[in-house]
This record gives sequence, structure tokens and C-alpha cells, in this order.
Amino acid sequence: MGFSLSQSKRTGTRRKAAITAEINVTPMVDVMLVLLVIFMITAPLLTAGIPVDLPKTEASVLQEKEDPLTVTVDAQGNLYLQETALELAVLVPRLVAITGSNPEARIYVRGDKGISYGRVMEVMGAISAGGFKKVALISEIPTAGDPKQVDQKPAKSIK
Repeated sequence: MGFSLSQSKRTGTRRKAAITAEINVTPMVDVMLVLLVIFMITAPLLTAGIPVDLPKTEASVLQEKEDPLTVTVDAQGNLYLQETALELAVLVPRLVAITGSNPEARIYVRGDKGISYGRVMEVMGAISAGGFKKVALISEIPTAGDPKQVDQKPAKSIK
């Protein structure tokens, strides 16, 4: 903000002071740009989760209203519910407790592409045997020019 006092050229006589108020927007814009950069850098870090090398398929992306539960099997065969490590024996009781025994709850299984297919099917079988009807696999969409691209149909839900 600034103000100015103007005086007449004659000495001894003073005019009434005229105050000019100005808002300097530059510092506010600087702060907003710094905050924007900080949020752009930190936002991807907040969704990191468990690192898993997913297989690539050409399935379309699902549009859902609510977040599903995610069960992850990493490269060492360890099992995670969302980001919490657990054993297969306690997976289904924990899912039942979280969903309130809702058999229509959507559960996604993420399996590392280096893991045994049998381990992923063991986890999916346990979830299905627990009464959950909507169990699906998650994969990545291949990038253009990927030499390891697999020409397979997208994974379907187990009904």
C-alpha cells in the first residue's frame, strides 16, 4: 500500500493530503505459485502404496463411485490389505469386518507379474470362498512402444 502527500509550490501553504490506497498483488501471486509447486510435487507421493510391478493389458479403465478394497501380493509373496501387511488366514475375516458382511463389495487383487500365478489364485480363491462376489484383478495399460506388450484379453471378474 502506498500514499502520497502533495504540496503546493508556494511555501507556507499546504493542500489537503490526498491518500492513494493501492493493493500490491505480486506477493500474493508469488505465494500461490510456491504453494502450487509444493502441492504438485507432493501429491503423487501421497498415493505411493506398496510397490508392485503389475502386468500390462489393454483393458479399459473402470469408472466407479466408491473406492474398492485392494489386496496386494508383492514380488516376495507377501499379502497386504490396502497398505497393511497380513496373513492369508486373517484376510477374509478382516474383509468381512471392513465390508460389514457385504457380498457385493468390490475387491481388487493386485499381483506382481513376477509372482507365481498360483499364489494370486490362492488369494482370489480365499476371497471368493469368503462369500465375496465381485473380485477382480488389476493390471496396467501398456505404454506405446512397449516390447513386452502381451496380446491378451482383459481379466474378467470372478462371479
